[in-house]
Amino acid sequence: MKYKIQIEPEVQLDIQDAVAWYNSQQKGLGRKFYNEVKKHLKHLKINPYFQIRYENVRCLPIRKFPYMIHFTVNELDKIIKVHAVTGTSRDPNIWKQRIK
Repeated sequence: MKYKIQIEPEVQLDIQDAVAWYNSQQKGLGRKFYNEVKKHLKHLKINPYFQIRYENVRCLPIRKFPYMIHFTVNELDKIIKVHAVTGTSRDPNIWKQRIK
C-alpha cells in the first residue's frame, strides 16, 4: 500500500534554497537537484523503510547530491511526514526543532 507524503512548509524553503544555490554554481543544476528530490519522494511513497538516524527520524540520501531527506513514518495512518531536506554537512540541530 502506498503512503501519503506530507511536506512541512519549511521543507519547501530547504528545497528552494538548494535549487537557487545549485543554479548559482551551474546553470540547470538546480533543476537536476529538484528532479532528484521529486524522484526520491516518489520512491518513499512505496518504500519508506530507510535507516533511522535520530530517534524515530529516518533519512534517505539523495543520489548525486550531498543532501538527505529527513522524515518520520506513521504506520497506522500510512503517512510520511517530511521534516527537512538538508545538506549532509549541516548541523542536524537546525532541523531537529521542526519535529513535533
